[in-house]
Amino acid sequence: MTGTTALPAASTAADPAAARLLAEAAGRIEAPGVVLAISRNGVRTVHTGGSAEPGPVPRELLAHELGSASKPYAGLLLARLVAQGRVRYEDRAAELLAPGFPVHPAVRRITLRHLLTHTSGLPALPADFYPQAVPRWSTDPYGGYPAERVVRAFLRARPRHRPGTRWRYSNFAVSVLGHTLAAATGTPWEVLLHQQVLAPLHLDATRVRPGPEGTEAVGHRRDGAPVPALDTGGFTAAGAVRATPLDMLTFLEAHAGGPGLTDPTLAAALAEVRRPLLRRGLRHTHTHTLTWFHHPSPYGPVLFHAGATLGQQAFLGFRPGTGLAVAATATRRVHRADTFVATAYGLLTETP
Repeated sequence: MTGTTALPAASTAADPAAARLLAEAAGRIEAPGVVLAISRNGVRTVHTGGSAEPGPVPRELLAHELGSASKPYAGLLLARLVAQGRVRYEDRAAELLAPGFPVHPAVRRITLRHLLTHTSGLPALPADFYPQAVPRWSTDPYGGYPAERVVRAFLRARPRHRPGTRWRYSNFAVSVLGHTLAAATGTPWEVLLHQQVLAPLHLDATRVRPGPEGTEAVGHRRDGAPVPALDTGGFTAAGAVRATPLDMLTFLEAHAGGPGLTDPTLAAALAEVRRPLLRRGLRHTHTHTLTWFHHPSPYGPVLFHAGATLGQQAFLGFRPGTGLAVAATATRRVHRADTFVATAYGLLTETP
């Protein structure tokens, strides 16, 4: 079942060309529920589809699990706290988390910037995470690893590389960043994110915990069986955000050059997270900002991040200064031949 709606934000003009583009793209994605959304200078076009019958709540109004696409929210939060002078990128995480606690010299050198940019030297996940996770890998791998254990694993870590020397994607590191910011501000992560990012951007349908029954998209395995809502345990900052596709567009529109912001620290933070910061990948051909992957395209640079959970996928992307933003969700677990990310990425990089 599919349907296409044009949802103007700042304009009443619809975009039939975008509607056709989204409908064609959705046909390449196999999932019980699919939402593809484009915003062009505030004019929104949203296509909903999928193999399952739609429920009473439109798919674009259901909160979807963003998984690793939560990290840009953590990045914007850090950038705003820095703009406010509450923390610095060069602040050392261990000193903020546990002043005076004896840690490995490499851990002592890890800064907030290192944690967010995946250059801390920490592994993807703590070594002792896997024994408790493997027996429930397809149902609840994170729920049994709470915040205190993430912090303890960090303070006892032995990084493989000196901080700042190598890029290695790490859910562990970004999770530690969340706990460090909570400690530095004396504010729980969930409250801090709401105060500094969600409320100022009017993201009323974005949260880090499951909402009331009927408001959440249900994820599925490859065989179509439903999976329970994700419990991220102590890894909240790395992957716990849930948002409706419409809220995802609002978040992206703020990055892509939306309406002027009255708060100078938020405007400064949005500018900072767009700025190319480091090079990564084979022969360092890929650029990265504080929190976004940064690629070239025929229409200028694109910034994006994808995420996946046990039964859902999400994609966030925008082209700075052009007013183009792309948000996408699918309610089926990622697999080797999956076309979801490639399709969403194509919408971002190939749309004039």
